[in-house]
Amino acid sequence: MATPHRPIDLTLLNTFVGVVDKRGFTAATEELNLAQSTVSAHIKRLEELIGRPLLQRGQKYAIPTATGERLLMHARQMLRQNALAWQDISNQRLAGVVRLGIPEDYLSYLPSALSEFEARFPDVELEVHCGLSVDLVQDVKSGLLDLAITTRQPRSPGGDVLKREPMIWAGAIGYDTQWRSPLPLAVSQQGVCVFRERTIASLDAAGIPWRIAYTSASLSGLSAAVRAGLAITVLTPSMLGSEMRALGAEAGLPSLPGIEIALHRSPRQGSDASRQLALQLKAHIKGAVPFKQSPSDAAGRKASWS
Repeated sequence: MATPHRPIDLTLLNTFVGVVDKRGFTAATEELNLAQSTVSAHIKRLEELIGRPLLQRGQKYAIPTATGERLLMHARQMLRQNALAWQDISNQRLAGVVRLGIPEDYLSYLPSALSEFEARFPDVELEVHCGLSVDLVQDVKSGLLDLAITTRQPRSPGGDVLKREPMIWAGAIGYDTQWRSPLPLAVSQQGVCVFRERTIASLDAAGIPWRIAYTSASLSGLSAAVRAGLAITVLTPSMLGSEMRALGAEAGLPSLPGIEIALHRSPRQGSDASRQLALQLKAHIKGAVPFKQSPSDAAGRKASWS
């Protein structure tokens, strides 16, 4: 005899999706504006309803089980349809295409913000373009992009400042690259990156000899050179990945100025969808602490996320 189908509470599904997307209960409580005991109770009720565990125990982050992964797919679809229904009956349904530009360096800010936006406005098609900040600003001005998140450059000011971050020196764990002379650097191409300009200016001011050892237009390329011990680079704390460590005065390196992350909008009349995305990005980035994998995480250390 087949098991009778039982309605699944959308509130429980929303909590489950929140816990998975935020990688744990604590972060989900802040996002969902619920007490941690309520979040735990929701997950327990959902597991009792399904009859199987939905999250793996003993992990540092909330990782769904095989059953949890299948439910997660359906939960997203059900929540998406729920959002469409409310927007339709309230005549607030948004549609269209929004073109967003962002440097690869800031991709760590995007996933959850864009996922939340698509959950709220399922009919909006997002197009995300990666590029250099100086190019993205021009693309916004020319109308090729609706919005762009960039590092503010001396030659391309403007935009709404969303966040200020310090710049830090970064080297590889297990290497003493910072003690070499001349100091080997991994930097972007000349004339396109404020990080490169300020790195060199700070070293020149401190009288530290340097050389360009590695040049790349992407953060992944620069990080690969650093992790291999070929050079050191300058990043923000949110860009510091695994196998890399922050370097400071103890390494004989000078202090660095901060940078500003700005949101640029097309001078043309923006759509309701682009305005909503701009609001969501502003709120998200101003309070964002992008996930970074620590060396201990990379080694596989486990802890409880509940």
